[in-house]
Amino acid sequence: MPDAKLQVIPLGGLGEFGMNCTILRYGDDIIVIDAGMMFPEDEMFGVDIVAPDFKFLRENKEHVRGVLLTHGHEDHIGGMPFLLSKMSVPVYGTPLTLSLVERRLEEHGLAESADLREVTAGERLELGPFQIEFIHVTHSIPSALALAITTPLGVIIHSGDFKIDPTPPDSIPFDLHTFAEYGKKGVLLLLSDSTNSDRPGYSESEISVIPRFEEIFHRSEGRVIVSCFSSSVHRVQTILRMAKRAKRKVAFLGRSLNSVLEIAHGHGLLEIPDGILLRPQDIMTADPAKVAVLVSGTQGEPMSALARVAVDSHRHLKISSGDTVVMSARMIPGNEKPIYRMINHLSRRGAKTIYGSMAPPIHVSGHGSAEELRLLLNLVRPKYFVPIHGEHRQLSKHASLASHLYDDCLHSCFILETGDCLELDEAGARKAERIPVGRICIDSGTVDEVVEELVIRDRRNLSEDGFVIPIIAIDHLTGATEGPPEVVSRGFMSGEEGAQLMQEARQVVGKTLAASTPEEKGDLGVIQEKIRVDLRRFLTKRTSRRPLVMPVILEF
Repeated sequence: MPDAKLQVIPLGGLGEFGMNCTILRYGDDIIVIDAGMMFPEDEMFGVDIVAPDFKFLRENKEHVRGVLLTHGHEDHIGGMPFLLSKMSVPVYGTPLTLSLVERRLEEHGLAESADLREVTAGERLELGPFQIEFIHVTHSIPSALALAITTPLGVIIHSGDFKIDPTPPDSIPFDLHTFAEYGKKGVLLLLSDSTNSDRPGYSESEISVIPRFEEIFHRSEGRVIVSCFSSSVHRVQTILRMAKRAKRKVAFLGRSLNSVLEIAHGHGLLEIPDGILLRPQDIMTADPAKVAVLVSGTQGEPMSALARVAVDSHRHLKISSGDTVVMSARMIPGNEKPIYRMINHLSRRGAKTIYGSMAPPIHVSGHGSAEELRLLLNLVRPKYFVPIHGEHRQLSKHASLASHLYDDCLHSCFILETGDCLELDEAGARKAERIPVGRICIDSGTVDEVVEELVIRDRRNLSEDGFVIPIIAIDHLTGATEGPPEVVSRGFMSGEEGAQLMQEARQVVGKTLAASTPEEKGDLGVIQEKIRVDLRRFLTKRTSRRPLVMPVILEF
């Protein structure tokens, strides 16, 4: 296909955190890199999960050659059930990543039908016109990969999430050599993680947490309770080793934590010392000075294990004075309030709480800071560069880090957002026409319960302005009304002012009924809409608020 164009289309993850998903298309052939999810924003009431709208992929499913997964974090694999529920396509990832995907698919009854294919770092794969080499990178979860994708127009490198850890806990170094080799041969385009582009210097190595944990485990008089991300397998390994040195037994609390650690142990990525495990039901009877507990719920999720421990409602663990609680995870932006509320509950129960940044640290980032991003750019020296994974401020900062590589940065560095299309051909690279993209909002975490935007808007209005319900009894044959209309409200207005407004609202509804023909009053849908429009216009004009108006028609 000499005239075919190469297109890079992000369906999610650019201009936002989470929901990472990028399409590469050459001619008719398509490959997908990651299919993640994100947690809902504050105004998405009742929504549990947000994933990309995969409509574009469904419409072109016969051309999709495969899905390539860089690693097992939810913002890269959490959308897989919603992708595979509508189409069948091979999925490639490391054994750990695919096991985590399979766990997600089992929750939705999709595991048996999924075509999951294992790959390892250093392996090569051919999908249509794309030849892929998987490159090992260091991150906060084991088995993370970058992708070197050879296309008819040149090599595209997708970094995945990474930091350049010089002393990784598993002793498997970041594969700088392979990146440098591709840089020598020539790279058409680099897509690189921008999460920490606004942090100067280098991200600390994972082993930097060891001194602080060693101090905590040996000096704490009571139980040591540590909460970290379930996928932080290296962190868990450190905690197990520190507990063994301090002669403490370890119990695990939290379904997600137990599930991930069981998978990691099964793949040989987590070593559990003999005799160290403690049953959850034995936590409170064991000597507190000889107990450590690993518990999920770093972000203050209401039903998580740590949140229940904090309010004294967990059946296996009660906080006592002298216990130490360590929050070994970053606060995801937007989660500060529930996290601090949880920490307050723990403090009231006498726990010493350790959180936030300090030296030595209790948490280090899994993403590279500015100097690591610059190092990768200098190794690869791409002809074109697209920063990925981050909000616009991170993308823009990352592009500025690459400016020294180009005489004309404007035409070599492209800051894309979700839905933008970067088109490459023999003549160069440019932004092309946007692709229609969107989000799917999921209630209760099930594939089928998709929440429409209208529903979310109604929930938002309810939370802000309440609702008003006019109630009218109408003879469905003659259109005659029985008695005056009633109007009730909740969360809107109260007191004498509210009572006076409801009286005026009844008059508005009465006028709407009086101005309607018997045929209109006999048509349930028509009269409901007329009442809704007139009453909402009146209420908005009088109060500058927009309550949800829900007319109820009683037919007799």
